[in-house]
Amino acid sequence: MDDNTFSRRESLGLAALVAGMAAVPTAAVAAGKTPKGKPKFDFITKIDFKDPKWTRDTYARIDADIDPAKEKCGWIKGKAMGVRPNEKVRTLFGVEGFSFVRTKKLEDGSYRRMLREIVFYRDPVTGEIMKEWDNPYTGERVKVVPIANDPFNFTISEFIQGPPSYGGLQKAEPTKIPFLQNWEYGPDGSMILQTGIDMIYPNALQPDKWVRESSGVMNRVSEHFIYTVKREDVENPHLTHIPHIGAWSRVTPWLPWMLMGQAEGMINYFTHFTTVAGEKELPADIVAAARAMDEKWLHAPTEDYGPSLSSLENYAREQKPAPVPAGWTPPKPPPAPSALPMRKPE
Repeated sequence: MDDNTFSRRESLGLAALVAGMAAVPTAAVAAGKTPKGKPKFDFITKIDFKDPKWTRDTYARIDADIDPAKEKCGWIKGKAMGVRPNEKVRTLFGVEGFSFVRTKKLEDGSYRRMLREIVFYRDPVTGEIMKEWDNPYTGERVKVVPIANDPFNFTISEFIQGPPSYGGLQKAEPTKIPFLQNWEYGPDGSMILQTGIDMIYPNALQPDKWVRESSGVMNRVSEHFIYTVKREDVENPHLTHIPHIGAWSRVTPWLPWMLMGQAEGMINYFTHFTTVAGEKELPADIVAAARAMDEKWLHAPTEDYGPSLSSLENYAREQKPAPVPAGWTPPKPPPAPSALPMRKPE
């Protein structure tokens, strides 16, 4: 069997996901039109998993819209789980947000994607956007700080660009390694892309200053994505953005506003995402919350600027260290259970 083809068992497991793609129409279908004539933009549509230029063009069409006059809106929703030793994993809060992204084609054929993203945290019971949160690990009520990254830009090239620098905290030299991704054919004319990155780099929140916010000297993060698309969309020379549905997971230290310090444990995000037709298809409450912060969150950047920082680096720039109560120590997980008594054989 072709290594790039899902097994029957895997295909059956994806059946419901692929069926959902029928609800994500292409722009042409949504408008009731079938494009004719020469495509407005030139990009590679012949599928070749070993061609870095096909990979570049296809990923740019998924991640954004290669028509610079258009902006793509992505919506994400899920939950964040707390993980500590000796206790079950628990849901801490819901996660929901959106991004707006635009591209600019560079002289060498690469694409510069320019993005703003904002994510809010919801009460896991009521679903309301939280401004404060009762931390079950510490018993404290803390201020919630949403993810608000402006910008988060990078280049999509035929060569691997390396990990984000986060304002110089993570250093990586440019490479000439061809940009290839983990593509597979799925059931019913679908294609599945899996991407991810595993990183450890200096923490912008150093523990000597950010006693209650910092998880330690180094920051360890792992992010992974799954995209499901229609093969006919990938091969469509008129489609500058490829509609998709997908899943995003992230393993990350405790969020700084939780005030956990260097407590043992971590956060796991589990979410799904898709393309939506802009503000009108986003939940009204997160649109209102974003607009209350700044109208810019409802639009993609029109120019390339930086630096591109994650929520941790932005936290270090925009927030102040929390007071440290006398005698405070990070919360500890429950003790390990004692060994279970051995039963004597009968």
